[in-house]
Amino acid sequence: MRETAQKRQARIAEVVRDRGVARITDLADELGVSIVTVRRDVEDLARRGEVRRGHGVARSLRPVAEEVAAGGDAVAMIVRETNTYLTEAVQGAREAAEKAGLRLALHIAPGDDGAEREAVRQALDAGARGLLLSPHWRTRAEAEADHSWMAALDVPTVLVERRPARTSGIYSLDCVRSDHAYGVHLALGHLVGLGHRRIVLAARDDSPTARVIRAEFAEQTAARGLSDGCRTILSSRTAGPDPRVADPRAVDLAEVVEESGATAVLIHSDVDALVLVQRLQAAGIDVPGRCSVVAYNDVVADMGPVPLTAVAPPKAELGRSGVELLLRRLDMGRGGLRPGATRHVELLPDLVIRESTAPAAAV
Repeated sequence: MRETAQKRQARIAEVVRDRGVARITDLADELGVSIVTVRRDVEDLARRGEVRRGHGVARSLRPVAEEVAAGGDAVAMIVRETNTYLTEAVQGAREAAEKAGLRLALHIAPGDDGAEREAVRQALDAGARGLLLSPHWRTRAEAEADHSWMAALDVPTVLVERRPARTSGIYSLDCVRSDHAYGVHLALGHLVGLGHRRIVLAARDDSPTARVIRAEFAEQTAARGLSDGCRTILSSRTAGPDPRVADPRAVDLAEVVEESGATAVLIHSDVDALVLVQRLQAAGIDVPGRCSVVAYNDVVADMGPVPLTAVAPPKAELGRSGVELLLRRLDMGRGGLRPGATRHVELLPDLVIRESTAPAAAV
C-alpha cells in the first residue's frame, strides 16, 4: 500500500535529523518516489519549520558538528595556476557539486615544488569532505614523489585527467581522464584521409597527457607505415620537463616543415598552435594551402586568424564525472557501506573540423 504523505514526510524529517543534510535525489531513491514528490515534501516540512531547504538538499535545524560547520558540505578541487586547460573541467565540477547540494572549493596551487600538497592540506583544514586532484607531474619522478602522501589521504579522492601507473601506491584511487590515444587516432585519421603522409608532431613534454600524445603518435604512425615521413619536436622552448633549461628539441617548426617536406602538423597544445601557425605564415608557409594544422586541446583553437581544426577532449564532462565518482565514495562512507570497486573512467575526445586542414598539396 502506498505510504501517505504524512508518513513519508515524517521519514524525511527523521533522515534529515540523523544525517544533518540529505540530498533530494538520495531521498527520492530511498523512498521510491519521484524527485518532484520529495521536493514538495521538503517544501512542506520547511514551511512547518521542521527542516531547512538548500540547493538540492534538505538540512537539519539542529546545530551541526563542528567539522561539518567548517565545510562538511564542501569538496575541494586543486589545480595548478597555469592550467587553463582545466577551466571547463572546474566549471563542470562546480555544476555537478551544486546539483548534489555541495559546494566546490577551488584551491589554486602555484608552480612551486610541493604546492599541491600544501593546497591539499589547506583544503582539508577547511573541512573538505573529498578531493578532486589534477597534479601537474612534469616528470614521472614528480609523480612518484607524490604517491606516498596521496596514498595516505583519509578522505575520498579522485584524480582528474590523470591515471597512475599500475605499480604505484595510488592506482586504487578513482580517476577520470580523456582517452588521448583516441585523440591522436582522430587527428591522424583525419590528416591521412586528406592525403597527408608526412606529418610533424610539435608537442609538449611536461605532463602525463603530453607523454601519452608523444608515445601514441610514434606508435600510430608506425602502425600506419608512416614512421619515415613523420617527426616529433618540442612545441616551444618552455614545453619540456624543465622550462629553465634550453631543450635541443625546441627547433623552428617552419624550418622542419620545409626540410622534411611535411604537409601537416599536429600541435599540442592549441595555445602553442596559435603561436606556431603565425610563425609558419610569417615564413611564407600558407595554412592550410601548404601545410594543414590540427591543434590539441581546443581551448582557444577557434580564436586565431585561421580557426584551427582541433582534438577536443570532453573537459567539462571530466569535472562532472569526477564529482560523480567522488559522490559515490562519500555516499558509501556516510551509509557505512563497503567501498565498491575502484573506477578508472576514460572519456572519448571529439575532432572539431575547422579551416586549418585541407587535402595535401604537392610539395
